[in-house]
Amino acid sequence: MTAARPTALIADDEPLLRRSLVRLLGHAWPELAIVAQARNGREAVEQFDANPADICFLDVHMPGLSGVEAARGIGRRAHLVFVTAHSEYAVQAFEQGAIDYLVKPVETVRLADTVVRLKERLRLAQPAPDIDALLAQVITRLDREKSTPPLRWIHASVGSTLRLIPVEEVDFLRSDEKYTRIAWRGDRGNATEALIRTPLKELVGQLDPETFVQVHRAVVVNLRCVDHVVRADNETARIHLKGRSDILPVSRSYLHRFRQM
Repeated sequence: MTAARPTALIADDEPLLRRSLVRLLGHAWPELAIVAQARNGREAVEQFDANPADICFLDVHMPGLSGVEAARGIGRRAHLVFVTAHSEYAVQAFEQGAIDYLVKPVETVRLADTVVRLKERLRLAQPAPDIDALLAQVITRLDREKSTPPLRWIHASVGSTLRLIPVEEVDFLRSDEKYTRIAWRGDRGNATEALIRTPLKELVGQLDPETFVQVHRAVVVNLRCVDHVVRADNETARIHLKGRSDILPVSRSYLHRFRQM
């Protein structure tokens, strides 16, 4: 399958994220030809059958046929790279199974490492691994993640007092070096903040994804607290909150969450 110029298929239901990965791959691997782009898993399998590629970049969570299910349809005919949002269970499964993966937003250093491994496999004409058993592990972990109820309370120290903060009252969470800054409505609705030791990346997977969304590598916001969003330069934006003076950044990788702007 591998020709003088390697080929790839990218599947992601978010157009902005597909374009972002194409752009990043263009810098990290200029020789790689993107021969197909798909909006869901079913399209990915259909396009691969019509025009096989050496490598498939598959978003894990897509409507209809997921990236994991699409991988089963493609099987050993291509080298697979999964792309996932922050998902501890999925990432652990990928690492244990030695499956290539990228975490959104895709970082250039991590992508460069993946490109090096893929180039070596193509150079040595290594066959794609039999991943049926490994995919079963991923599916099991993803199912476990879905069955875990969202976090309801956050424990935070405010001075000498331990506060039990209802998650629905949290306006946003922001990474602050080794800590996470929690901003919520305290007594009488006053804006209150506290630091907790739990890293933001650990909290993300415990929050209700219907209410809390990541808008920046260091920021997660409660959508119910958003007043309005203002587009900025370079495909970024700023979030203005209800009843707060805080203005939160939206990075390019997460602007698709507000694509109707």
